[in-house]
Amino acid sequence: MVLDDENYSYVAYIDESGDDGLRKVRPFDKNGSSEWFVLSALLFRAENDHVPLNVAKSIVKEFRNHQKPDIHFSDLNPAKKLVACDILGNTSSRAFVVASNKKNMQGYRNKKAENVPSRNWFYCWVTRLLLERLSHFVAKDSMERYGEYRKVKLVYSQRGGFSYSQLTAYYRWLKSRPLVLNQGPIYWECLDPELQEVRNHKSAAGLQLVDIVASSFFKAIDTCHTNGLDNQYAKALRKIMAKSDGVISGYGLKLMPNIQKANLTVEQEEIFRFYGYPKSWWAPDSADSQAISSASKGQASW
Repeated sequence: MVLDDENYSYVAYIDESGDDGLRKVRPFDKNGSSEWFVLSALLFRAENDHVPLNVAKSIVKEFRNHQKPDIHFSDLNPAKKLVACDILGNTSSRAFVVASNKKNMQGYRNKKAENVPSRNWFYCWVTRLLLERLSHFVAKDSMERYGEYRKVKLVYSQRGGFSYSQLTAYYRWLKSRPLVLNQGPIYWECLDPELQEVRNHKSAAGLQLVDIVASSFFKAIDTCHTNGLDNQYAKALRKIMAKSDGVISGYGLKLMPNIQKANLTVEQEEIFRFYGYPKSWWAPDSADSQAISSASKGQASW
């Protein structure tokens, strides 16, 4: 348990599903990278940072013959997946999901973005979209709860080719640049490069829980890597999806590119419709403009 006099008041666990390769992308290339890259965060108030372990234990307790000490969504059968999502969907947490459909980015290079101090500019770019929403939520909640901006600690799941030093370098690089994207500001008052760490999935219950979030949404939209699309798991997380002025679409759940440019199947679109994406949002950033472009007006709701 983290006391009020610690240097952060929130903890966000961050994990992804799918991969971020752009050179070859499914379904255009049979052996290409995943059509989708999903990056997710699961936010807890620091005073509740004991909750992830309790939740993970509650989930495992419901499983029969679960031999592994940790939870990995992809290893669970459908019944266990739904149990995990039902339990997680009733916790004191808030979830953020950025879902990037990569079909229109196959072979794409962004020379300006490639200047970032990291081996993977695309992962960094999606991270930025996530941090815009996460930091806005923390800023609003901390002002309402404490009367001041409070910090959030970021705990990333360990992934190949990406290190803590790269995260810190990218963070400092991003903070020193003016806002380029028009999706809303990052609230730097709530972030600190020293409040980031990379941990192994097995060593942190919070990372096992955010894996459930990322994998559930990946399962809801992927048709190539998960043996069939199924959105019941992502729907079961509705109660914990972050909102701004009561809106989840474009905020708790962000689709890139827009819903028409992504050229999705009817089945893939369903989860975005479920979370409030109307067909009329055809412009690239119209969802963002409603959700967070005027951050001072939007009210994050815990």
